[in-house]
Order: sequence, then structure tokens, then C-alpha cells
Amino acid sequence: MTAPVYSSFTQWYSEGHLASYVRSMKSPGGTLNMLEAAQPAGDMSDPAVPDLILYQDLLGGSRVSGDIGGGNFDVMSEKGGFFLAAPNFANKVMVDTSHQLRSLSFPIAQWQTVLDEAADGRFSFDRLVVYGGTFASPSIRSALQRLWGLCDEEGAPSRLLAQAAGCEILAELCRLSGAPFTPAKGGLATWAERRCLELMRARLSEDVSLDELAAEARLSPFHFARMFKQSVGVPPRVHLTQLRVERACELLEMTDLPVTEIAHEVGYSSNQVLARVFVKHRHMSPSDYRRSVRDPVRLVA
Repeated sequence: MTAPVYSSFTQWYSEGHLASYVRSMKSPGGTLNMLEAAQPAGDMSDPAVPDLILYQDLLGGSRVSGDIGGGNFDVMSEKGGFFLAAPNFANKVMVDTSHQLRSLSFPIAQWQTVLDEAADGRFSFDRLVVYGGTFASPSIRSALQRLWGLCDEEGAPSRLLAQAAGCEILAELCRLSGAPFTPAKGGLATWAERRCLELMRARLSEDVSLDELAAEARLSPFHFARMFKQSVGVPPRVHLTQLRVERACELLEMTDLPVTEIAHEVGYSSNQVLARVFVKHRHMSPSDYRRSVRDPVRLVA
């Protein structure tokens, strides 16, 4: 009997024999697929899929052996430690205890062009030497934690958030492999910064992508993300959130629109999502903010 062929890591975890162990899965447009699973001891091998897959062991203390693209290994996992599985490689993995993991899968069809542009056409997945066993990376750990937290806050990762986080994580993987990308020098040109900020303001209600912003600045997405931060002081996704909160404040102050309608107006899927973002940035709910600016005396009383 012919074994099924899976077109992506997400399809494998949705339809394969490990599907019942999945706790959550987020997939923003196929850009960067996120998964959390609680799995038993035993054979955790995966079929060959056209994705680069980063695993994080959330518990640690497991003996992990096999081959995920860089040769045979036999190691003890550490809490928060990472494993990187090569694309198009049927990996073999045995784990001696139950474990909990998070994974990010990068569809190579989505990322190859971005990485080629960032490395002047010299990038190769074969050069990532961290395929063998476990490794630590405080910067990737921090990026993944922020990504997961923002996804929980916003309900689903936007394309901008996913692409920017993906660029950050892949840059660090390449640095660890001894093949860092050529750094972008300086910030955006004045005209490019102005056009990008205008685009973000004009499309607050849309899931604007890093690709679209980078095209406006005539840069690769990888270099644009770095240069935007140098010019504006924060990453594109952070600035977009700031713009959305500012616009929500204006609408709460100047209109009687329901909070749900305001949430949609500024690009959030529901009033609950807007409330989570608003409390984080304004330390009160949208309704309380509206009352505070319209009747501050009553709010204090």
C-alpha cells in the first residue's frame, strides 16, 4: 500500500496519526504555520514535507534520538531547547517520555525568494548546520514567545506579524549556521518611509503584508523589516498596532459607533480582540476609555 503524500507539515499534523495530539494550530495564509502538541513517548517521525520545521521542547528532560536531516543524534532535550528539521526529508525521531512541543513550519515555496533576496541569491537550506540534535537560542526563544503571545492576544497571527517574525527567526538560524545575511545599512529613505506609513494608515482594516510594504519601499521584505525599525524605532507590526489603537481612540472619542464596529474599522476580528489589545496599550477597556474622555468626572466618582 502506497504511503500518503503530504503537501505541508500542517496537512501532516491535521491528517496523520499524530493529529489527535494537537492542542492548537494557527496558519496565517500559509506564510508561517504554528502548532502546539502534547505527545506520548515513542516514534514521533514525520514524512518528507516541503517545509523547514523548527520544534521547541516546552518541558525538556526527554531523550531524543534519530535523524532530522543532519545525521544521527542521541541527546537529552532541555526545556525551551530547539530542534530544526530539514525540508523534504523524512525524519526519524524517537522520544522516551511524553512531551509537549511547539513548532513553526516555513513553507519553502513561500520563503525561498525572500531568503534569496536577503542573501543576494546565495542562500541554501542545505547550509543550515543546526539540523543535528538540539540547540539553544535566547533570541529565537524570545521571538517565538512574543509571536505566540501576540497571536493569543489578536486571535490569529496577521500576515505582517508572521512574516516579520519569520524573517527574524530565519536570520538567527543563518547566523548560528555561520552564514549571516548581509546587514541592511541605515533606515528607509524619507520618501519610502512616508509612503509606507501612508499605506499602513490607509489600510488599517486590512491584513496588510510585509511584502506589500516592502514593495512600496522597493526593498526585499527581509531588508525592509530591519530598515523600517531603524527609521521608525519599532518593527512594522508594532507600529501598525499603535496606529490601530490611536484610530480606535479617535473613533471612541468622536463617534457613537459600537465597539464591535470600531474593532472591524481598525482591523480586528471582534470587540473582544480589540479589548485585549486596548487594555494592554491603554490599561482600560474601550468602553471605559470612551466614558473617561466624555465624562471624566463620573468615571472618577
